[in-house]
Amino acid sequence: MPISIQPRRRPECIVVVPCYNEAQRLDVHAFDHFLCQSAEVMLLIVDDGSTDDTPLIAERLRQRRPRQVCTLRLNANVGKAEAVRRGIQAALRRRPTMVGYWDADLSTPLDAISRLCGVLRERPELNLVMGSRVALLGRRIRRRPARHFLGRTFATAASLVLGLAVYDTQCGAKVFRATPATAELFSRPFQARWIFDVEILARMTTAANANNERPADELVCEYPLETWTDVAGTRLRPIDFLIAAVDLLRIYSRYRRRLTPNKRQGGAPGVDVRELPRRQPKAA
Repeated sequence: MPISIQPRRRPECIVVVPCYNEAQRLDVHAFDHFLCQSAEVMLLIVDDGSTDDTPLIAERLRQRRPRQVCTLRLNANVGKAEAVRRGIQAALRRRPTMVGYWDADLSTPLDAISRLCGVLRERPELNLVMGSRVALLGRRIRRRPARHFLGRTFATAASLVLGLAVYDTQCGAKVFRATPATAELFSRPFQARWIFDVEILARMTTAANANNERPADELVCEYPLETWTDVAGTRLRPIDFLIAAVDLLRIYSRYRRRLTPNKRQGGAPGVDVRELPRRQPKAA
């Protein structure tokens, strides 16, 4: 699992870009143009065992921007979830302020990285900002109708499982605050290969409940994207929605006992009954 030599400076944000056979879709010009205008961002391109020219293209980009691009090459294809996990772990070792991951096809334009980072800067209580594909007036969200309706159905099911009013779990544009809590989210492999985004939220929720911390819906912000385009060449198949449904059931089965806030006997969630005021007896 060789990783390219990285610059010594500490970046503000490192964004992981998982790639598997993306030679025909990697837009080197778009990456180069973004990096030219975003000195505070580094990209970590994770080659997930590609069999085409993806490694060569990633290396070409690294050579053009050696201070802002590094590469991590996996010897075998392990799937997007594990590629992202290993990339985030490698990124955190550089001790950035923020880390994230982004789809290689740039369905979400790279300039949205700065906007998501800006939300984390302005709101220190947040640990995660997620891009959300909301078709509002004045925004350019281009999704095929079938994928949109299937996506809405899945999002509703995910919300019910997580107990969170989340609109869009699967958008591949997310930025986290680089904290020990974030490192813990990526410390062990995900059970789900495709909907690992849901499992990340499940882990956040269970950690918050276990430690009696602020609930996950106060730690996460969904940012409505200005632009999102359904890029041609996606590998998503109709059967993948069935696989996602099975994975969702597995996530629920694994985390269900920890997705509900702890309730101590006789009191409200997270409140020790010993701290409650005693009821005064009524006057005779």
